[in-house]
Amino acid sequence: MGFLKTKGEIYKAVEDVDVGPNSNQFYLTANVKAPRMAGFLVKVFAWLLETPIFGSIMLYFLKRNNLIHKLVTFAELQESPLYVPLHYYEGGKEEENQSGASPREQVRQALGCMVAPTPLYSFSRWTILDYSNAYNSKLVTPTKVMERFLSAVEHSSTPSMQMSFFINFDAHDILRQAAQSTHRYQQGEALSVLDGVPIGIKDEIDCMPYPTTGGTKWMHKVRQCKDDAECVKCLRSCGAILVGKTNMHELGAGTSGINPHHGTTRNPYNIGRIAGGSSSGSAAVVAAGLCPAALGVDGGGGAVNGFSLGQ
Repeated sequence: MGFLKTKGEIYKAVEDVDVGPNSNQFYLTANVKAPRMAGFLVKVFAWLLETPIFGSIMLYFLKRNNLIHKLVTFAELQESPLYVPLHYYEGGKEEENQSGASPREQVRQALGCMVAPTPLYSFSRWTILDYSNAYNSKLVTPTKVMERFLSAVEHSSTPSMQMSFFINFDAHDILRQAAQSTHRYQQGEALSVLDGVPIGIKDEIDCMPYPTTGGTKWMHKVRQCKDDAECVKCLRSCGAILVGKTNMHELGAGTSGINPHHGTTRNPYNIGRIAGGSSSGSAAVVAAGLCPAALGVDGGGGAVNGFSLGQ
């Protein structure tokens, strides 16, 4: 069907795009023309789509009418396909940990591989080591940090902002974890460098005492959360403060992060724009500086991972 080829959108390289405050750039909005069908009509439509010749023709025009060809299939990417990391890896080949060490011991070993921490500055996002050093030097306590965290989350939920970072969080449970962590630091018995560090959990990962909604309004009703996921158990055993379930694209089935049930997570650097997805909330809480780390889930390469670790 070369004669039917649609002219594709041209996406400029990031260095050629003006993203400043006076930029005239805007999001492309797809003019979706998807017909609504039900009952017998759906069966007929599905049968036609499965036919070898007519089905292919129908599918082509459906994609064209929904701008899939223009925005995706025949789009021209002027961006280089090469990903250049901000921090280059220096060292030998990494080996998988097969020592059977506990999560705390693994964190201790990882800490020994990190570079020396940089001084704290007011304009910097705190990293995991920043939190640990501040707690050990008695500059602040986990309880004080979590009180400020809850205040920031409450402010982010005001009508003027509506950041929609979280689907669910429990202030009482967060302060309880913080009090336990504060006591451990007072006794000189911190569990690990993660002790007292706030970490968000994407709401498709089981984390007590919260229901696992997967970004829906129904999943937790048919599948109850009865225990922590293994990754959450490891974080909890290291003393990390689990600060709630972060927002996400419904069922992770998309990359926009637009959620009609729990609100759409906004971009912390421009609240007039969305954060993307599907791990929207996890990525946004790290970008906003609310957490130095958060758990996200990769839906086969189509999702944005919210996991981020500071040194």
